[in-house]
Amino acid sequence: MPQFFMNKRLIILLVSIIILVALIGFSIRSRDKLTWPEQFIKDTSGWVQTLVSRPAHYVAGFIDNVRDLQSTYEENKKLKSKLEELGKLEYQVQGLQKENTTLHETLKEKESLSSYNPMNATVIRRNPDRWRELLTINKGSSNGVEKNMAVMTASGLIGKVKSVSTGTATVQLLSSEDPTNRISAVIQADSKKKGDKVFGLIVDYDKESKYLIMESTEDSKKAKIKKGQLITTSGLGGVFPEGLPVGKVVKVEPDKDGLTNNIFIQPAADFYDIEHVIIIKRTATQPDDIEEEKGL
Repeated sequence: MPQFFMNKRLIILLVSIIILVALIGFSIRSRDKLTWPEQFIKDTSGWVQTLVSRPAHYVAGFIDNVRDLQSTYEENKKLKSKLEELGKLEYQVQGLQKENTTLHETLKEKESLSSYNPMNATVIRRNPDRWRELLTINKGSSNGVEKNMAVMTASGLIGKVKSVSTGTATVQLLSSEDPTNRISAVIQADSKKKGDKVFGLIVDYDKESKYLIMESTEDSKKAKIKKGQLITTSGLGGVFPEGLPVGKVVKVEPDKDGLTNNIFIQPAADFYDIEHVIIIKRTATQPDDIEEEKGL
């Protein structure tokens, strides 16, 4: 009996091996169609893979999108920072270009000044409450600056030194509302005839039109004062040298009494945008009693 069972098991084992080999051979042979068990297994495994892979792809895509957003945010921050730096550099470049141009013009102006000694200075302070009246420069008595010296830019006269300390000086502008701030000036003639020149005093500033007002006792018709004529310092006041540019004639009007003429002048210099100035020390001997241009 035990021998029978052993033979039976051996037979079953052999049959199983034969079936397995047959199935393997059947599965690896070239076929156009799959059997329904194979189709079932493949379809089932494909459906399971799809069910698992889609959420995984969504999660992976979401994570990639979050990373991309973070990268974009960081890049935007860096770009914004660079743009801000670029804007600052642009302002700095503009400022440097403007300063370079102003200094270049100042140096060129310096070369043309022969009757007086020029000294370059920089504006270091300007009070907003008295913007049209005063400014402070970085040169003082230790640099040879003295009260009543003329002060100009590369474009033209702007005022004179009002007070001096060791390292700084205060400049009173021509646009200040000071009746004692008078400048001796002359309207340059179109020809070389001496009689064609018109002399007078700059006595006021019209803050509405931003014109200087020159007072002259000469008849404007006889003197033939024309729009556009140049006005310079006359040198007769004893403080300012002759020939400093003041401005151009805009119009001529008689005063209220009709005794004098008011000549309106477009200033050569900009009183509102001043960074660098030239302090003028007259080389000619100055009189002891100065009245016209002192008044400070």
